[in-house]
Amino acid sequence: MLEYSPGQLTETAAPERVARTVALLRRRGYALSPARLGAMCAGGALPEHEVRRTVAASPDLTIVRELVVEREHMPRLDEIRSRADGHTAASPGYLEMTQRFVRALVVTAPFVRSVWIAGSLASGGFRDSDDVDLNLVVDDGHRHLAYVAVNALARQDEGMAFELMVSQPVFGFEVFEQIVKLNPDLTQHFPQLAEKTAPLAIDAPRTRLPRSMYPARLDGAARVVGSAAWRYMQWTRRRRPEALARVAFVRETMRPYTLFDS
Repeated sequence: MLEYSPGQLTETAAPERVARTVALLRRRGYALSPARLGAMCAGGALPEHEVRRTVAASPDLTIVRELVVEREHMPRLDEIRSRADGHTAASPGYLEMTQRFVRALVVTAPFVRSVWIAGSLASGGFRDSDDVDLNLVVDDGHRHLAYVAVNALARQDEGMAFELMVSQPVFGFEVFEQIVKLNPDLTQHFPQLAEKTAPLAIDAPRTRLPRSMYPARLDGAARVVGSAAWRYMQWTRRRRPEALARVAFVRETMRPYTLFDS
């Protein structure tokens, strides 16, 4: 494993930065073109020609079908390429559907402060069979009425920074910006976070249900219901080890903000 301290990342040579980014994507089951990889490269954006030059000189990386991949993982290339191709066809409809869902959510759930699209729909490998993953920032005391409640993050490592980097804010972009500002180590990993935009952001609703409808004491009951729903979902995936493995990996990357760990 490559080692570095966060403060030194932006000074790290391009080959190491490109390799780390490819590895982050591979662990999520994706790969990107040289241009997109350069735009979201760890340590700051790189021009496409620099990515191509770096890959050409690397014994571990290659470009196949316009995707930058690790040579040892080329047997998975068909699956990765299928995801990349499927994303173009499947994602527009799901993005529109997700925006409609978020509009309804923020009207009926006033404790929700910010919503970001995550997972394959944000990263570029979405297929019709995938779930739509959302990261939610909610008021304190409403953790199990939503997904995750944060202010200053307990984690500012590369994995968490990458999760924010690939997320697509849909609502509450000012909260996203505040989180980045409150956690400056995140931008040591991905300086692009400081300039991130929100092209999918929806307008704030004119009216929302009163917060008094969702007192914090409901969170305990919501935990019971949510835990049962979570166990059922895992049971439906019991014959899909690859799906269970991916869920386990995503939950690991999001700790301590995952639910139902105890």
